[in-house]
Order: sequence, then structure tokens, then C-alpha cells
Amino acid sequence: MRKIVVPTDFSENAFNALKYAVELFKYEKCEIFLIHAFADEVYNDLSIINQALLDDLKDSVQVNSEKEIAQIILDIKEYSPNPHHHFKSISEFGSLVDEINEVVNKENADIIVMGTRGKTNYQHITFGSNTLQVIKYVHCPVLSIPENYEFKTPKNFLFPTNYMIPYQKRELKLVAELSRSYQAIINLLYISEFPVESFRQKDNQLLLKEQFYETGFKFHREEEPDKIKAINKNIGSLNIDLLIMVNSRYTYLETILSGSTIDIIGLQPKIPFLILQNFYREIT
Repeated sequence: MRKIVVPTDFSENAFNALKYAVELFKYEKCEIFLIHAFADEVYNDLSIINQALLDDLKDSVQVNSEKEIAQIILDIKEYSPNPHHHFKSISEFGSLVDEINEVVNKENADIIVMGTRGKTNYQHITFGSNTLQVIKYVHCPVLSIPENYEFKTPKNFLFPTNYMIPYQKRELKLVAELSRSYQAIINLLYISEFPVESFRQKDNQLLLKEQFYETGFKFHREEEPDKIKAINKNIGSLNIDLLIMVNSRYTYLETILSGSTIDIIGLQPKIPFLILQNFYREIT
């Protein structure tokens, strides 16, 4: 059974991400965990002056959170009455990253699906602070859905890689399964002025071939020195529906995430963006 974590701040962007998740995995049995972490809501209330008021507010926010998640479950079941999808509600007083990590590790979750932006929805940024924190610090694939993006059958994936690291097989399996479900092509993009030459690169390229042998995949090379330009160019020329990158040392995405925000670098995908995590996960 596929286990999916969907954070919500009760915004339209969050609900749109949930709609995308139930569409993308509509052919699979899924357990979907809707999670709302509300510590910031409580601590940001400047009217709280003593412990008793704090405790009352925590109780009140939790009750409201549980009611809102219950309504979301009713709404998503009306939108997609899929008998193979089962929903669980989680409302916790804590930070979003900590609470998501708790669920991911406890349930051995397969993927997190969330909007690129949440309730604040600042138009001048690509990724909201919560989404960026989850991408950086939660060791689970994160599928980020742009604002107002409507689901369409994915047919072309773009997977930029420099072939420098051996990716986690579990995460490559997720990509392969999505590709098979929709008979989509995985386009592996190597951005360099030089061909693949080192033994490390060749071995890692072979690993990708082995993981994707049951799917359609193609190799591409782009000599454009600006990696972001190369990625955006291929998103357009290859009619890409899903961008896939890996968060790890020695990858293209590490360079992007090392800035204060992704927007500084200029990566602004208008399509769903799947971030794989090349880190070992501790399962509780």
C-alpha cells in the first residue's frame, strides 16, 4: 500500500496538492495522512500572557484543526470517491518539519505531496518557507505542486543528473512505478561540455538503466553552462510534465538549495516538481 503524507494549512494551494495526489495515485491502494502542525499559530498569538491562556488556545486550535481536516476528507472524497484511498487525520502541536518527520519515520511513508506555496502565497517567491524546509530537512521524496496546477496524465519526466552519486533504489523505484503507471518517458539529462567518462559516472549510469529497464527512458546531453537554463529549455522542448531532482551532495539541486531560497538561483518550475532524498532514513 502506498503511504502518502499531505501537509495542510487549509489553503486552496494545499487542497489543490491533495487533489493532485489522489489523481496521480488513483490506480493504487493508498493510505493518505493529512497533517496539520499548529505550534506557530499558537506562539504567534501575542495576546497570550500566561500558561493557562496558552493551554486554552492550544486546545481550541486543535479542535478547530481536527474539524477542518474532517471537512477536507469529506471534500476530497466527494471530488474523488476512490474506495482504494483511506485517509487519516493528524493534528499536532509542533513544528511542521518535526511532525512530518515523525509520521514519515513511523509509517515508513513513500512520498510527501504539498503545494509550492501555502496560505501566505507570496507571488514573488516560488517556494514557500514551509515547503522549502520540508525539501531540505525531511528524508522522504517531496512532490511539490504549483498553484492552480490541474492534473493531467504525465507522459514525460525530466531527470537531470550528473551521474556522480548512486541514488537510493527505493526512490528510483518510485519514479519507475510512476513511469510504468502512465507509460511515461523518463528523460535523463546530463548537463556538461564533456561526455560521461569517469568510472563512477558510468557505473551510476548503469544503475539507472537497471532501475528503469522496464520503463521508457532516454538519455540527453546539454552543453549549456547555465544548469537552470538547460533544465528550463528541456522542460519546454521535451513537453515535460514532471521535473525530478535529487537532494544530496554533489548534485545539481544541492547547488540550488545552498542559496537562501531557490528563487535566487532562478529555478521556477511551472510543473510538478519531485525532489528525491538521497539520504538513509531511520524507521521507528
